[in-house]
Formats: sequence, structure tokens, C-alpha cells
Amino acid sequence: MSNAVEIKNVSMHFNMAKEKVDSIKEYLIKFFKKQLFFEKFVALDDINLEIKAGEVFGLVGLNGCGKSTLLKIISGIYKPTTGSVKVNGTISPLIELGAGFDMDLTARENIYLNGAVLGYSKEYINEKFDEIVDFTELHQFIDIPMKNYSSGMVARVGFAIATVTKPDILIVDEILAVGDFLFQEKCEKRIDELMSGGTTVIIVSHTIDQIKRLCDRVAWIEKGKIKMIGETDEVCDLYTQTSV
Repeated sequence: MSNAVEIKNVSMHFNMAKEKVDSIKEYLIKFFKKQLFFEKFVALDDINLEIKAGEVFGLVGLNGCGKSTLLKIISGIYKPTTGSVKVNGTISPLIELGAGFDMDLTARENIYLNGAVLGYSKEYINEKFDEIVDFTELHQFIDIPMKNYSSGMVARVGFAIATVTKPDILIVDEILAVGDFLFQEKCEKRIDELMSGGTTVIIVSHTIDQIKRLCDRVAWIEKGKIKMIGETDEVCDLYTQTSV
């Protein structure tokens, strides 16, 4: 089986300001006077990982361990400090709720806007519009500005757009944890449909039961390093035992 994603020796470093700066003006003054001091924060440290085409791969770990940073590197949002990432196919990332949305616009307008961001033509969105709205179940709210939406409603729209076509790789970061139980089930069913069509799915979730239901393999990340990669139940059970 070929690989959808190959990550080799990837590290990600951020420069963190050592002191609090209260305004852009203060930041610029300190910057030009060379009074800004930083310390290096290692978000990811020498990550090596291969994700097979067509599998559902989970990432688990405590908050701040580097899971979301890794997803952003795979998606091309971040460029790693060192190392390389090879992605075979198109990516549809669901990483940050509201990313790519203009919250002052209506959901109808945002469907076209976000569709364009994902590379869909207006004609394609016209063709798929009813299908997207049907999946969200937000028909009566489609012409209301999204700033009036709950986070769960935003998640519905984002997920519906990202999965209206079958991407080669779908990246999902905690988005399934938002919204009611029935909609989570609906999202999981859509993921199953994408899998049957050959889509590779990479999921970050704090809901271990969800990871166990969906994933073929799991990587456990701790303090920027991969602690364990293996079969879902084995990794999740050990992670749960040591993280309680």
C-alpha cells in the first residue's frame, strides 16, 4: 500500500517572547531598540511518520503536545524548521473553526467564499449547494450572518463544504467534538463514506472512544515527540492508563 503522507525528521521551533508586550507600538519600539528577547520553544522534535493511503490515522496527546502543529505542517500552513513532508494527493483541511470564513457574511456567501478557498469553481458550488445545505441541516439560517452562529453551527458548514467532494486526504482537528451527538454521528458516517472511496483521514480528537471507533492506527505525541505508534486499541489503552 502506498503512503499518502511521509514525514521525515520534522522539527518545528517557535520564538517566544520572554516578556509581555501590551501593544504593537511597544513591540516595535522594543524591536528597533533591540530590547526584545526570545526563547526557543520546540513544538515538534524529530518526527518521523508514514500514513498509508486510505487509512484513518489518529493523533492523541495532551493539550500543547504538538498535534495541531503537526496537522498544520501536513496541510502546508506551516513550513517545518527542519525536515521534509511529502503529501501525495489533494488535501481538505478542517483545522480551525471559522478559518476561511468571513463571519460578517451569511452562510450562503461563506459557502461560495470557502469553496473558492478550497479551489472549487462557482459553477461547482452552484451544483453542490443544495447538498451542502442539506448536510448542515441549517436551511432556515442560511441567510443569517455567521457571527450569529454557534461554534457547532460553524462546524456544520465547514465540514459540509470540506467533504462535499472526495479529497485524497481529509484532515480533521477536534471539529467532530463540536455540535450535538446526532451530527457527530452524521460526520462519522460521512468519513466512512470517504474511506470507502479511498480517502485518507487524519484525525485529532480528545474523545478516545471516537478515535477507537474510527481509526486504523494511532500515534501518541508527548511533548513534541512521538511516544508510540501502533494499532488503535493498544495505543489508546496505554495512553488512557498513563494520562488519567
